[in-house]
Amino acid sequence: MGPRIIDIDEYMPLVQELLAQGKSVSLTVTGESMSPFLRHGRDQIRLEAVTTPPKRGDMVFFRRCNGQYIMHRILRHLPDGNYALIGDGQQQVEKPIAPQQIFAVVTQVCRKGAWIGPEAFWWRFFAGPWLTLLPLRPILRHLARWIPASLK
Repeated sequence: MGPRIIDIDEYMPLVQELLAQGKSVSLTVTGESMSPFLRHGRDQIRLEAVTTPPKRGDMVFFRRCNGQYIMHRILRHLPDGNYALIGDGQQQVEKPIAPQQIFAVVTQVCRKGAWIGPEAFWWRFFAGPWLTLLPLRPILRHLARWIPASLK
């Protein structure tokens, strides 16, 4: 049986229950907010429950106050204890995100068919320099169009 599309409100309670039991869960990426690192429909993520406070560069899964489930990257820990998050393909910082809204951390990604973790070059690039280059992202994304697809 191939992949199935299921309404997020149906499966997220099950995902959260599995995470609470200490299990990891893999999901296919939907949406473009984490592009260029992760692509809609192509890549997957492996989630685990949050056991330590997330730090800058970590990819986390959280629930917005309006009920939407989102995966973004920690930009910074705010002085009030909340977080500022941003997608790799975005310019708009989302804050404040309360620690209680974050229920999973991404531990691995399947990018272009290969599972990688925090030791991989592209993971480290998007968790470090890409966050620092936030003001330059539009220019860098434009220049990236000239990079051969085999290198992306």
